[in-house]
Amino acid sequence: MSIKQLDNIYVSNTYKRFPVCIKEGKGSILKDDKGKEYIDLGSGIAVNTFGMCDEKWIEDVTNQLNKLTHTSNLYYTEPCVELAKILCEKTNMKKVFFSNSGAEANECAIKVARKYASIKKGEEYYNIITLKGSFHGRTITTLSATGQDVFHTQFKPLTQGFLYASPNNIEEIENILKNNKCAGIMIEIVQGEGGVNCLEEEYLKKLENLAHKYDLVLIIDEVQTGNGRTGKLFSYMHSGIIPDIVTTAKGLGGGLPIGATILGDKVKDIYTYGDHGSTFGGNPICCAGAISVIKRLDEGFLKEVLEKSKIIYDMLKDTKGITSISGLGLMIGIENQKDADEIINRCIENGVLVLKAKNKIRLLPPLNIEKENLIKALEILKKICEEDEEE
Repeated sequence: MSIKQLDNIYVSNTYKRFPVCIKEGKGSILKDDKGKEYIDLGSGIAVNTFGMCDEKWIEDVTNQLNKLTHTSNLYYTEPCVELAKILCEKTNMKKVFFSNSGAEANECAIKVARKYASIKKGEEYYNIITLKGSFHGRTITTLSATGQDVFHTQFKPLTQGFLYASPNNIEEIENILKNNKCAGIMIEIVQGEGGVNCLEEEYLKKLENLAHKYDLVLIIDEVQTGNGRTGKLFSYMHSGIIPDIVTTAKGLGGGLPIGATILGDKVKDIYTYGDHGSTFGGNPICCAGAISVIKRLDEGFLKEVLEKSKIIYDMLKDTKGITSISGLGLMIGIENQKDADEIINRCIENGVLVLKAKNKIRLLPPLNIEKENLIKALEILKKICEEDEEE
């Protein structure tokens, strides 16, 4: 039987897969089981920061594989400490808790915010404000934090204590704060699963002021936007606001599962022994992969990310059929007059892999994608959008 047939039999039916079986790849080029090549504009949903089988990443991970694989957090390990140090130095934050995924990083942040509020203001201050259109994970609690009803269906009762506000509406946030006892606010600077929608800089600064005014823990979910994706190490750095907690995952490991909850001065010592834990958190191999990624995200490299972002905007902005382009860096949403699924399927036929976010085409290419491959893929996407419009 084929891989697809075996998948249908043995793998839980939770994914609507594209009709492609990826067998191998190098950089931004992937190859399926029939030998067909594709330009990858999805990078495993913003995971493969340096594309497929990056040589430096493989070298660093392999070196660690030959030294130490897993110890648990009952012992000290060098990769865990080194990665935490790098993240703190690059963000001016203070401490890091490591886990396995973005959802777990967000769970950790929610617990920190609630414990902080419980100590400082009382146990009744437990509500976390999130935004409509947000996506924070698929555990019951992070699902509850997610501001989209479509993800809540058939999983109720959800975890209590989450209040939802409209993006870029600061009056609505303040009204919630006046009428509810809140512990924190959790936002994405660019809502990925919600449609690649950006929060306004003025709104972010006012939100930061409200967090100070009401002594709230300000949490920035950088699971998808972090690790260079938007042209800064983390997307909040575009606006200059200072969060209390930053959560990240995806591109941090470059292909290995790792989540990080980065704690600022306000909450750095909220956790004490036994408050939280993760069997695989801080795993030496995953940390080695993350160190390999983070060390290479310097100013010169991030400048190139922004240059490639400009290429995307410049090539697509006047394309017939495209009604809007949103996003930051190499996290782009493209709204088209035609059905997104049809465009995706046409792209696959023509050797380009793109993603979807709501009704938009979503682009999340490897950050080091070669400009010639990016331009070639965009020419194909542009042609498909224009042909669809002409039809």
